[in-house]
Amino acid sequence: MAHDLLVEHLNDASSSWMCGRFGAIAEFHRDEDEPVAIATSPALTAATDRGAMRVTLLPELQPIAYETVSKCMTWGQGVALCLSEAEARMSGRSVVTELGPDREAVRLQDRDALLFDLGLGGRYTEICVRTDDAEALMLLRAICGKPLFTHGHDFLHRLPQLSPHRVFRCKLGRVEVYNPVPPETGKSPEGPHTHVRQRLLALRRNHAATVPVPEGCFAGMTLYPAHPLQRAGDDHDGEPIGFDAMRYDAFQKVLNRYGDPALLRGKQAAIDGKTSERDLATRAERTGFRIGQRQRPWLP
Repeated sequence: MAHDLLVEHLNDASSSWMCGRFGAIAEFHRDEDEPVAIATSPALTAATDRGAMRVTLLPELQPIAYETVSKCMTWGQGVALCLSEAEARMSGRSVVTELGPDREAVRLQDRDALLFDLGLGGRYTEICVRTDDAEALMLLRAICGKPLFTHGHDFLHRLPQLSPHRVFRCKLGRVEVYNPVPPETGKSPEGPHTHVRQRLLALRRNHAATVPVPEGCFAGMTLYPAHPLQRAGDDHDGEPIGFDAMRYDAFQKVLNRYGDPALLRGKQAAIDGKTSERDLATRAERTGFRIGQRQRPWLP
């Protein structure tokens, strides 16, 4: 069941969570030894001093497990948490809007701070900030009713110094980020963080083309189980240097339960030694074949 899958990964510090849309995402990560408050009723929540997440187990929730072709002969993996577009619909605001106290904040101490929708969420998400800081409130109220990227206002320039909480939410839940906002030329901090890219938002896509969200559905949140490849470098973004077979096997069980059978067929063909994808009939099979080619060297 989806409930069991999500509860398992809620309690696994090596798993991470994302909320948002193409071009604007918030990610929740935590360390193994980091203090965390976890609850499984009435919703699934986890909160640390750096951020928080919530997933509401709506009966319409449809998990879609997937793998994608990645650079450097590696692959990506995740579980898209989908609703139908009709069920996923949010406010669709396109201008900065004050929403009042955030009574749905994960932590009790944040529920009196004021929430502002930045108007970047499209139809199915709301990209917000939350603050009780006097300067931040003044700057935000000065641009209410206007698009965020209007020229000539100070809020974006002051954003790293003010560092309001970022709250990205959808019908399924939310991710909250308390970490400081990095300067424009800086690197995102370890742990929970956000990415907002005006250029990508302008494309008006709901999700990356490589993520197999079913037609007519929207994935407002994504679960990322721990990847089996260990990478070189302090930022874990270097060349693969090791392989965790237990992590691999665990995700394959999820993929077999919630993934596309066509992708699995193509992948198995490559793992079994097939050398060409030319006679594979579908895009999903061909994608699976390329993923299988990347995984085969790591398998027994």
